[in-house]
Amino acid sequence: MKKAVIPAAGLGTRFLPATKSQPKEMLPVVDKPSIQYVVEEAVAAGLTDILIITGRGKRAIEDHFDRNFELEHSLEQSSKLDLLAEVQDINELADIHYIRQRDPLGLGHAVSVAREHVGDEPFAVILGDDIMVDDGELLGSMIAVHEREDASVLALLEVAPQEISAYGCAECDVVGDGLRRVRGVVEKPRAEDAKSNLAVIGRYVFTPGIFDALDRITPGVGGELQLTDAIALLLDSEAVFGRVFTHGRYDIGQKLDFLRANIELALERPDLGPELAAYLRQLVRDRLP
Repeated sequence: MKKAVIPAAGLGTRFLPATKSQPKEMLPVVDKPSIQYVVEEAVAAGLTDILIITGRGKRAIEDHFDRNFELEHSLEQSSKLDLLAEVQDINELADIHYIRQRDPLGLGHAVSVAREHVGDEPFAVILGDDIMVDDGELLGSMIAVHEREDASVLALLEVAPQEISAYGCAECDVVGDGLRRVRGVVEKPRAEDAKSNLAVIGRYVFTPGIFDALDRITPGVGGELQLTDAIALLLDSEAVFGRVFTHGRYDIGQKLDFLRANIELALERPDLGPELAAYLRQLVRDRLP
């Protein structure tokens, strides 16, 4: 299994006006755009053929993973060799392809446009609003479950019951060791109607059977073609498993989590952490009554 699909065609309205003229996927988390974290995660999990689904105004994503000869020449001439190596490494992360989602019809539609590229192979879907800082551990474990069970696999996270209405909700049987057998999925149910508090988070491993299911769905929640609805149809013909995880995720589509990601990841860096920690301690002392 080598292929990953990264939907990146959204408008980023939650981060306006910053995303008026730049893709939300290019917003930096410390000093890397968020989509680079996603691509690095895919590579760490062994996926090297990556298709990014883009839309209008997303050219900066392609430029980021392409060569910039003028910049490289300038860094070399200035003897900034560490920065040069870092910039060149970005160009060589993976074999990256691009295709446009011409109409914003939802996540299910975005995944469906990858059909020709994926073909009859299993593949991962990685959502850019969720970055996982775990060296590809979660995605790698999902791929391992797929290879063992020959089935699709969803990433699942326990959330507070009142939060489940913001996610796809999975009804599952316990298999063991963080593994679940998925029996049903519903997109954004009301808290009182939810069958569990297991939220489907933005990591999926699919068999190619998901494409036939995507062909059969109709507009659902929000008037969009929902990937969750296709998974529900897939359950009629194939087994689907869930991998429960507990750490490493930042929902950077939310402003507070975006700020948290910047702070926590900066604290882990030896070049930034000590000075930032000292600043935060002083800030707390100054702001507390």
